[in-house]
Amino acid sequence: MCRWLAYSGSPVLAEELLFKPTHSLIDQSLHSKLGATTTNGDGFGLGWYGEGEAPALFKSIEPAWNDQNLREVAGQIRTSLFFAHVRASTGAPVQRTNCHPFRYGRWMWMHNGGITGFPHLKRDLDAVVDPDLYPYIEGSTDSEVLFYLALTMGLMDDPPAAVERAVGFVEDVAARHRVMHPVQMTVATSDGESVWGFRYSSVGKSRSLFYSAEVATMRKLHPELPVLRLLGEESRLIVSEPLRDLPGAWHEVPESRWGVIRPDGDDEMHRFRPFSAPRLV
Repeated sequence: MCRWLAYSGSPVLAEELLFKPTHSLIDQSLHSKLGATTTNGDGFGLGWYGEGEAPALFKSIEPAWNDQNLREVAGQIRTSLFFAHVRASTGAPVQRTNCHPFRYGRWMWMHNGGITGFPHLKRDLDAVVDPDLYPYIEGSTDSEVLFYLALTMGLMDDPPAAVERAVGFVEDVAARHRVMHPVQMTVATSDGESVWGFRYSSVGKSRSLFYSAEVATMRKLHPELPVLRLLGEESRLIVSEPLRDLPGAWHEVPESRWGVIRPDGDDEMHRFRPFSAPRLV
């Protein structure tokens, strides 16, 4: 499927996290250790918050490991919050509009996983997307539809509850179509200030997801890493796979959990419980 990285903290050059670690996201695009596929070469995307109100996006259908423009851009972008994603298509075409992250207003969204039987469920799922939001769907992926379902169900007001409603709705629609275990996901979403991460699957065997230990802890454990001197105490990473083999630096997100990283360091983690929305189709 896919691999992704979300960073929040003190401003840092994107290349420090995207290219320089031993098992960077670029390395994972060729040599994933924990993903459903070893190679994730069906495009990539980088999204970051800078001078404008909305995040900027840089996407391409080229493999991330072979795109010189990505290397150039990553060496010039200094930001306190960015998403990066390398894609392995689960069936949707390889085209720019299907590359993550997706954007609506100030919100970004990226996903690893899929909705089982999506072609059979798509009509019912699309029908529930708010008519004012629907024109902004650009691609043909299940990931983007899930994003717009979450927006429809209140993502901008209460992200965890909105994603629980969206996933619960997908599971309800799938049950009516006799599709088993429809949802497999790790998701990151942000409003430019906080980052929410989700790990869930209908079958209870979700794709891998990790978060970094506190920077102070990592400095004590691994003083040899110069990048740790660039990061403030509030800095955090959420990743599909650890970027380096550093004992004590990474914690696995438990099954069926959501968490939030806030700029003030007041982070949280809770159970993720999909629930049925009112029957809408």
